[in-house]
Amino acid sequence: MRVRAFFVLGVLAALFATFAAATPARAADTQAAYLADRLRENPVYVSDQLPREVPKSMTPDFAEVAKRTGVPTYVMVLPSGAVNDDGLLGAVHDRLGKDGLFVIVDDSSVSYAEAFGVRAPADDALTVCIYELPYDAHPLDEFKLFAEVIAQGPEKAAQRADAARDKHADDEPDEMYVGPSDRENQSILTGVLATAVPAVILLLFPAVRRWRQKLKGGTPKKAKKGKKKGGKAGRPRRWIAPTATALAACAAVLLTAGAAFDQTRSSPAPRPRAMELNARLDRVAEGLAEDPVYTDPESPRVLDDAQLARLHSRIEKFERSEGGGPVFVAVVPQISEDESEGDEENFAYALHDKVGQDGVYIVADPLYGGIDAFNHGLRLDSLDLFLDLPEFITYGDDKSRDAEDHLLGERLDALMTHLDEAPRTDAPDTPGDPYPVTNPVTEDDLPPLFGDDFQGGLFLGLLVAGLAYGLLEALAAIAIVLLRRRSKAPLLTSALPASSPTKPTASYLRRTARTELRALKADFESAPPSSDPRPGDCLDAALLLLEGDPARIDHPDTDSAALVAVIVLSRAGRAALGHKGYNRCCAVNPLHGPAVTRHQVRLSAERKARRHVHICGACREKATSEASTMPTHVLALPDPPVRYLEAEPLDAVPDGIRRLIEKVREMAHVP
Repeated sequence: MRVRAFFVLGVLAALFATFAAATPARAADTQAAYLADRLRENPVYVSDQLPREVPKSMTPDFAEVAKRTGVPTYVMVLPSGAVNDDGLLGAVHDRLGKDGLFVIVDDSSVSYAEAFGVRAPADDALTVCIYELPYDAHPLDEFKLFAEVIAQGPEKAAQRADAARDKHADDEPDEMYVGPSDRENQSILTGVLATAVPAVILLLFPAVRRWRQKLKGGTPKKAKKGKKKGGKAGRPRRWIAPTATALAACAAVLLTAGAAFDQTRSSPAPRPRAMELNARLDRVAEGLAEDPVYTDPESPRVLDDAQLARLHSRIEKFERSEGGGPVFVAVVPQISEDESEGDEENFAYALHDKVGQDGVYIVADPLYGGIDAFNHGLRLDSLDLFLDLPEFITYGDDKSRDAEDHLLGERLDALMTHLDEAPRTDAPDTPGDPYPVTNPVTEDDLPPLFGDDFQGGLFLGLLVAGLAYGLLEALAAIAIVLLRRRSKAPLLTSALPASSPTKPTASYLRRTARTELRALKADFESAPPSSDPRPGDCLDAALLLLEGDPARIDHPDTDSAALVAVIVLSRAGRAALGHKGYNRCCAVNPLHGPAVTRHQVRLSAERKARRHVHICGACREKATSEASTMPTHVLALPDPPVRYLEAEPLDAVPDGIRRLIEKVREMAHVP
C-alpha cells in the first residue's frame, strides 16, 4: 500500500516538474513560433508596434540593407522590451529550420545578432555599432553600419571593433540629428546675429573714424549742415557705405544660417501612414472580437493556460453580474513609439472605437507589468476605476517586478475581484476624452528656423550689439592710450584743448614733457639756420628747468610746475620752428596750447574778480556758456594739488612765453 502511495506521489511530482519546466518553454516557444512564421513569409519582419520610429513601410529598406551582408540574413524589428536575451534567436532559428545570420533590431539599435551555419562576425559588428554611432542614431542607420562590418569579414571586423573601442571608449561620437531644443538655440542665435552684426557695423563706422582721429591726436570733424535744392536737408553720403555693408552682413547671416541649420526633422524615420498607425489597433480589435483576452504574440507569454482559463471564467461571471458587462483584456506593450505614444488611456479609447462595444477595457503591459482599466458605458464609476485601483494591481510590488511574468495572472485576478466589488452607478458612465498625444505624423518635424524663437533673438541681438559696442569702445580707449604712450610723436596743436586734462597725473606730465622736449630737440637740430631766436630760447629755458639734462624729467626731485613749463616751452618752440609761433597760451590751462582771443574769466574760486586773459577757443565757449564753472577748469598740479598760477615759474604764463622764459632764467640766475 505504501509502495503504491509513494509511486503515485512520484508520478505526480514528475508531472508537476514537467509542467513547470514546460510552461516557460512553451511561453518562449509561442513567441518564437510566431516570429518564425513571419520570417517564413518575408526574411525581414517589422513589428506594427513601432509606427512612430520604424513604421512597417521601412521593411524594404531593411531588406535592401540585409542583402549587403553577403550571407542569408533574417531581421526582426521588435519593441525593445520584447526580447530579454539572445535565446530567442536560437528558438526562432530552430522553428524556421534555415541557417543564416539572425538579427533583432529594437526601436533604437541593433540589440542581438547570432550566426547559425554561416560565417559572420556578429559580435564585432555589434561592438562597432555601440562605439561608432551616437545614441540618437536611427535603427536603420545602425543596421546599415552593422551590415557594412559583416560584409568586411571576420579579420577586418575584429580590427575595426578594436579600433572603435579604443577611439570612443571615453569620447562619444557627435549627435547625428538635432532636436527641438537645438533648433530653439539655432533660431535664437540666428536672430541675435541678424541684428547684432549689422548694428555693430553701423556703430563701428563712425567710431572707427573717431578712434583714428584720436590716435592721430586730432578731434573728429563735425559734419556741416546744409540743404539741398528745394529746401530739403540732404542725407550724408557717408552713411551709404555702412548701411549697404550692414544689409549685406544681415543677408549673409540669414543665408549662412539657412545653409548651416538646414535640418527639418529630428529623425530620418518616414512619416507613418494612417494604415500603419491603425495596424496594431486593428489586429488587437480583431482578436478581441473572437476572444475577450488578447495576448500579443510578439511578446513573451505572461499568462499560462490555467491563468487564461480562470480569467475567462471571471470575465463571464462579471458580465452576468448586476451592473456588469463585457470585459476586454489587451495584453499588449505600451511604448512611446507606438501609435498611442505609450498612453494606455488613449490606447483603450481607440480600441473601444475599433471594437465598437461598451465594456471595461483592461490594458496590461507584458513587458513592464503595468495594468490599467477604463470603463466605457457600464454602470461603474469611471473616475474611481481609473484613479483608485490598488497599487498592487496597477504597479505591482517588489515580488512582481522581479518576476518574469510580472505576476500579471495574479494581479488581473485581483482586478476582476475589484470589479466584482465595485459599487454600481445609477446610469452608464463613460470617461471624457483623453488628453491628446503628440501627432505622430509631425512629431519629428523641427520648428522653423525663422519662427518665434528667431523673433525673440532679434531683440536680444540689439542688447548684444550694445554690449559688444561698449566693450569695443573700452578696448579701443585702452589701445589708444597704450599706443599713444608708445608713440614718439606729440599731439597735434588742434587736439590739445580736447586731450589735455585739467588735473593731470605726475606720470602724464613726465610722459608728455619727455615727448614734447624730444620733438623740439629733433626739430631744432634738423631745421635750417634762422634769424628767429624763439626756438632756441624755448629749448634753452626748458633745459635750464632740467639742469641741462633731459633725463631729469623722470627724477623725483623735478616738480610738476617744472614739467608743465617744459611742455609749454617745447610746444611754443616747435610752433616757432613751423612759422606758427605764438607768445600767448591759454591762461585757463596752458596745456591747451596757443590762445586765440582775450576774455573776462574768473580764475579763482575764492575770488569773484575776473581777469582779462588770453584763452583758447574751447575755453572761450565755456567762458561764454558756463562762466561760473571756469575756476574748475583751471589747470591743477598734482602732489600737492594746487592751481598752476600759484607755482613758479608758471605764474608768468598769463604774461606770455617771453615772460615765462625770463622767469626761468631769473630762477636759474642766468642773465
